[in-house]
Amino acid sequence: MNKDNLNYFYEPKSIALIGASVKELSIGNIIIKNLVHYGFTGPIYPINPKVDEIRGIKAYPSIMDVPGEVELAHIVIPPPFVPEEVENCGKKGVKAIIINTAGFKEMGAEGQALEDDFLARAKKYGIRIIGPNCQGTINSDPKYNAYCNFTFTFYKPGSISIVAQSGGVGALIMQVLHDMEIGLRLYSSNGNGSDVSISEILKYYGEDEGTKVIILYLESLSNTKEFMEVAMEVAAKKPILAISAGRTEKGAAASKSHTGGLAGGVTMELIFQKAGILSFSNLEEICHAAIAFSSQPIPNGSNVGMITNTGGPAIIATDELVSCGMAMPPISEKAKAELKLTMLEQASINNPLDVVATAGAAHFKSAIEVMMNEEQIDGIYLTFVTPPFVDCVSVAKEIAEISKKQIKPIVCNYITDKQNWGETSKILADGGIPCFDYPETAAKALSSLSKYNEIRSRKKGSIKTFTDINKGKAKAVFDSVKAQGKEVLTAKDVYEILEAYKIPIAKWSIAKTVDEAVIEAEKIGFPLVIKADSEKIIHKSDVGGVAINIKNAEEVRTVVQNMQNKLQQPDLKFFIQEFLPESRELIIGVKEEEGLGHLIMFGMGGVMVEVYKDVVFKIAPTTDVEANEMLENIKSAALLNDFRGKKGIDKGKVSEILQRISTLVNDFPEIKELDLNPIFANENRVCAVDARIIM
Repeated sequence: MNKDNLNYFYEPKSIALIGASVKELSIGNIIIKNLVHYGFTGPIYPINPKVDEIRGIKAYPSIMDVPGEVELAHIVIPPPFVPEEVENCGKKGVKAIIINTAGFKEMGAEGQALEDDFLARAKKYGIRIIGPNCQGTINSDPKYNAYCNFTFTFYKPGSISIVAQSGGVGALIMQVLHDMEIGLRLYSSNGNGSDVSISEILKYYGEDEGTKVIILYLESLSNTKEFMEVAMEVAAKKPILAISAGRTEKGAAASKSHTGGLAGGVTMELIFQKAGILSFSNLEEICHAAIAFSSQPIPNGSNVGMITNTGGPAIIATDELVSCGMAMPPISEKAKAELKLTMLEQASINNPLDVVATAGAAHFKSAIEVMMNEEQIDGIYLTFVTPPFVDCVSVAKEIAEISKKQIKPIVCNYITDKQNWGETSKILADGGIPCFDYPETAAKALSSLSKYNEIRSRKKGSIKTFTDINKGKAKAVFDSVKAQGKEVLTAKDVYEILEAYKIPIAKWSIAKTVDEAVIEAEKIGFPLVIKADSEKIIHKSDVGGVAINIKNAEEVRTVVQNMQNKLQQPDLKFFIQEFLPESRELIIGVKEEEGLGHLIMFGMGGVMVEVYKDVVFKIAPTTDVEANEMLENIKSAALLNDFRGKKGIDKGKVSEILQRISTLVNDFPEIKELDLNPIFANENRVCAVDARIIM
């Protein structure tokens, strides 16, 4: 992806509008109006064969009649005429096209054919296209003032850039920021994404020096791996704040494993996590966080120093900060001694530091400077109410002056009547202080800065290479299964594959008859577990296909005969396995995700896994750090440690199994779903006691 390919969308020197109109309430008129209103610095060429001028600008019959060079063209005409106009743009030497018109692949096969046609013509001439079915782009840089868009929110320059698959969501975000008087840098809504992708736009923003923070709205991805590669690169340089649609999507009804049913709509969140993107579920919160990122430095940790001149809102903020994972450590004795000399007598010299309502500029200045100098404090949370008996303008000047030094982030819960305290508000805004009406809002914005620091500084780990696996043995099993045209592997196939990858399993054997079952049982030793093994039986316990704690040969005969009579499957066999002592029951699973690879799942297992759903996912391949994180991130993580006289499990062995499973599915991507459930784990031993693989 070459940044120069997209420059013409954001830094055009000239623009033509094919389909320009004299009708006030038409897209072909509004785009011209927006370009003029926003002060586009280059020539504008309306294209309309029926009129001489539009909005006072000379119109031309066709793009070929324009006397000068055209770098960017908008197309706003009916779909059947678009391919021919793209051809004309190519002949004219146009570099980039925004197709605002809808009615292409989103409408079916006929629309897809038109889209394929104009794309082929564009490619012939080296033209890049944003759209169709899109709003377009915006660049607020005064050098260009390129409002190549038909929306209605006019921006002052800023450092927040937005890319949204939905123009409606993008416009909403723009309006929220505008209402809060926050500037914009770049904006893109690429509609169908026929040519220029979200990934390319994201990369362009990453290389744009004027962009400090990126807001991303996603509904789907056409090339997931490309997106992850680009997002990882960009997120390492500047924060990407993202929100996605479809977070409540249910798992597919056809899923045959626990993992397939539990994966649901987690995929986009996992992509964000893997790429280092800060994820949000609320549009208001993502806008507020972007405001903080646009003006404040990134903290080095999650410790907050709070300064307030009113009590109640500070208490609410404290609760919110703690719930967001932030901490409020005590200040040093040296700081306390200094503050006793500078604060009013009534001040509460702690963290939070209550400077009291009568505090003036000198008190706020001292309080902030002392907090800034405390090594254990990473960011400042300020509650500032504007009392009529205090020179609030002077207070605001001191806050702004310190903030401009960019030592540590400052976020403010600003409580005032903005109409009557306009000068104070302007000083804070000009000083880059993110000010929010509610304490919870300010607290979440500050916590977002901290979370990005965690993402940026986290250890990624490494993907372990196992030298003791027998890939050839596993391949032979898979080849045999494919040759038979089977989808669900037999227990024998599954356990041979697990053995090849040195994934520990309880001692086992397969029997076809009652007599064979008795012989194999005596080889393994009692007590035992017997499980029905058939391609038609997925969840064995649901149909009476599992019997535990079998203590002798007679019980083996009875159990096997009962299963034969009840289950009546022509391929029925009997999986005989050692019965393990009581242990923690875990689950490790895999689900194939189209365009992405595999999701690895870990959680508390057994028959209750679908009830409690205490599981976490990662994208394969899984590093050692990610595997260890999975053990720590389930809600029941404490149960894996020493608990009420019971020793904790061997976490190292569980982590290794996760990494071995990741290696297995990387080697054999044809695996659709895999479950190890349950895995019995204690302080001495970790091994799978039931497993299934689906191709």
